[in-house]
Amino acid sequence: MNYFLLVLIGLSGGLAVGSGLVAFLTVLGIIPRLANLTRTKELLTYYEKAVILGSLCGVWFSLGVPMFSFSALVLVIIGLACGLFIGMLAAALTEVLNVFPILAKRIGMKEMTVWLLWAIVLGKIAGSLYHWIFFVQ
Repeated sequence: MNYFLLVLIGLSGGLAVGSGLVAFLTVLGIIPRLANLTRTKELLTYYEKAVILGSLCGVWFSLGVPMFSFSALVLVIIGLACGLFIGMLAAALTEVLNVFPILAKRIGMKEMTVWLLWAIVLGKIAGSLYHWIFFVQ
């Protein structure tokens, strides 16, 4: 009976998180906006399949402790691909919500929006490098 309850709780949690992710991607139109920003609308179905496949792989790997042995070059390529995806997803989200124009207007930098974007990008890069150099071993 205990195992059944644990399975039920795990399944319910997974359904809640999965539903939230699907609602997030669907309501905000993140994937079509990402394809629009990159001017690759013809690859829209591949983006959708990649998100589904990535979600399934993430779920599968989270159920166990996978052990891989990749070379440093392969890890760098995987890390860059993950970073590009997250960056483009964040760019699509901010584009949908018009975050940067609103932020620039509120802090009085409407004419310098490009500089604001560069400051955010360079700050993110510097923070990430600092974290990886000093805290990740």
